[in-house]
Amino acid sequence: MKFSLIQMDIAYGQPEKNRKQVEDHLGRVVEQHRPDVVVLPEMWNTGYDLQRLDEIADRGDLPGWMAEKAKEWGIVFVGGSIAEKRANGFYNTTYVYSPDGNEVVRYSKVHRFRLMDEEKYLQPGERRSPLFSIGEFAAGSMICYDLRFPELARSLALDGAHIVFVPAEWPHPRLNHWRALLQARAIENQMFIVAVNRVGKGGNHTFCGHSMVVDPWGSILAEMKEEEASLTVDIDLEEVDRVRRKIPVFKDRIPDCYF
Repeated sequence: MKFSLIQMDIAYGQPEKNRKQVEDHLGRVVEQHRPDVVVLPEMWNTGYDLQRLDEIADRGDLPGWMAEKAKEWGIVFVGGSIAEKRANGFYNTTYVYSPDGNEVVRYSKVHRFRLMDEEKYLQPGERRSPLFSIGEFAAGSMICYDLRFPELARSLALDGAHIVFVPAEWPHPRLNHWRALLQARAIENQMFIVAVNRVGKGGNHTFCGHSMVVDPWGSILAEMKEEEASLTVDIDLEEVDRVRRKIPVFKDRIPDCYF
């Protein structure tokens, strides 16, 4: 299956400009590569202009728009995440759509990143991502800071995930953490990781890009640098089962010894 990652700059606090950018990127990627799955970065509609969320956060328009795009192009659309307003506050939420335009996942980020003031402006999600289907395989999603919590990725793997998506706005100077943690989550859970980071500057932060696909052995199959770009990779999800048979980590777990 073909997976396309869209690594983009995000106009700080300009949702209409960002939607136009996503539409342009999406059109080019789909026309050139005909992917099965397309993935966006975190908070692509607003960036981290958190103080103005009451003005710029989505009020319910973007989910329908993303559903239309998934159906128009016949793709699984992992819509990164968006800043959205609900009755009780603002959330950082991933939406995933099937090729027929149906919503299959809605996941709000559970871990809020204090170094970028998320806890001051965003409400936490209440539970991790449910699994969804990529063809006949199970998938899950995390968002950026979630990557630092191995329990979250492990719970997805234990429930059968073969692949986990990680949309992010991961800043400098922690590029080495980004790369190491993505490989670690892939190795320890013997699954594919598809991670899409943003590039450019927003507020006081510069973002490090390096979106990548990591296989169940921890090998980086493809990786971008720090410019706007797209990347399309063929992924054989059956490799997960082959790796898990080779080194049967899940069969050899002894949970009673861990707590």
